[in-house]
Amino acid sequence: MFHVLYKYLDIDGAQWMLGLEERKYPNLQFTNATQLNDPFDCHPSLIDHEKNIDEKSPWPKEWLIEKERLDAENLRKRTWLSSFSKVYDSAPMWTHYCKQHTGICIGLNIEKVLASMPQWCGQIDMEPHILDVEYRDLKEVTNIYRPCCPQYTQWVTKDKSWEYEQEVRVIINNPVPWFAALTPDQAKRSKKGEVMDREEVHHYTKISGDCFHSIYFGKDINTKEKEKIINYIRKKLNPNAKIYQMTIDDNTPRLKAEEIK
Repeated sequence: MFHVLYKYLDIDGAQWMLGLEERKYPNLQFTNATQLNDPFDCHPSLIDHEKNIDEKSPWPKEWLIEKERLDAENLRKRTWLSSFSKVYDSAPMWTHYCKQHTGICIGLNIEKVLASMPQWCGQIDMEPHILDVEYRDLKEVTNIYRPCCPQYTQWVTKDKSWEYEQEVRVIINNPVPWFAALTPDQAKRSKKGEVMDREEVHHYTKISGDCFHSIYFGKDINTKEKEKIINYIRKKLNPNAKIYQMTIDDNTPRLKAEEIK
């Protein structure tokens, strides 16, 4: 397990997570596996179900295959996860998830996060799981099923095209309902009478301020937003958190972090 893992966010998402805005407390967002930016994430098609049925079973083969597929789909629908990266200086991540380097990367002490989260957050598996994503070439349906722990395989397998993210996941299997909350946009939709699927609703678990190990500001972040967040971190969230400004390293085509004392 990595001591510190990193969360890339735009400025609104970062303030929401830090507890500056509507949530009013620091939190970790969990998203349903059907709502992720990779449409094949945790998808039943990752598994060749025909290769994993019991050939000695008296039930028809096509029934068993369909059951395996439905079980995998149901697992996907009851899985909520929060994604992290092992690195804070990935230029593609800053571009994709931080609105062209105007957002924030938050470093979390993952051991303190797990200790801070309620140990009964899941209805099926009480404690959250933390798993490294495994990257494979998924050009066609493949048999990646592990009979001893099929759900882990489905949770952590992604195509090699995503390998640059170096992702680690905290997973809750069927979270308890009182962690569910609407985003501001979803709340507006709800007031208009729009009905949302259960899978659209995020879950938020409260975490303590000492979970926030470090904060990295994007190279093009708004100065006023930056000052507001620094003031909040120093005075309220965690005075011991390290704060950095991302800049361009002129000697190598990479980003570098300069600590703000």
